[in-house]
Amino acid sequence: MRPIIGITTYVEPASWGDWHDLEATLIPHGYVQAVTVAGGRAVLLPPDDADADVLRVLDGLVLAGGADVGPGLYAASPEPLIDTRPGRDSAEMLLTRAALDADLPILGVCRGMQLLAVAAGGRLHQHLPDVIGHEKHRPAPGVYGNQQARFADGSRIAALLGDNAEINCYHHQGVADPGTLTVTGRTEDELPETVEDPARRFVLGVQWHPEASRDRRLFAALVEAAG
Repeated sequence: MRPIIGITTYVEPASWGDWHDLEATLIPHGYVQAVTVAGGRAVLLPPDDADADVLRVLDGLVLAGGADVGPGLYAASPEPLIDTRPGRDSAEMLLTRAALDADLPILGVCRGMQLLAVAAGGRLHQHLPDVIGHEKHRPAPGVYGNQQARFADGSRIAALLGDNAEINCYHHQGVADPGTLTVTGRTEDELPETVEDPARRFVLGVQWHPEASRDRRLFAALVEAAG
């Protein structure tokens, strides 16, 4: 039986066929393809903060990208330009903390990496251009930024991708404090691009979008850990 990998989802207005601007639970298909090609069975998880019981039937979890993580989760006041989804925040933080407690393999992508850091007691930069002075991490609406990331010797990410890699990022928030996680990858401006928890079976967060670049190595590692 293939490992069952849950993927958190967006709730956004969407259009298809004769239907327009209906609130929909959705995810870019690249996530599903990446899990399937890696040998897993993808299951989509709509936001639900009643409990984390679904983890009992999952072998691994993908925390997908999306809207900004609400600053209330790390005891900060919202700054301008923040675009949050409170319902998704509460549901995914519940899942993330429960998955960490259960030592379930987790891959966090972009927003998912930020959730991992906040769940570990960390905090975020709410708008990176105010901190690092440029917009290379999100150069234009719908345009990925291409950057080079370097990885720490002996880290899980280095074992998977080598000492460095070209990454495709799209975010205006970033990890300011990883909490109890370890930063194992950074871009030239020293922004954390990878976090890990070496004490757990598989906890890896990346600030870029491997599902969009069709780089399946990270998803393959998750599925292997979940098998």
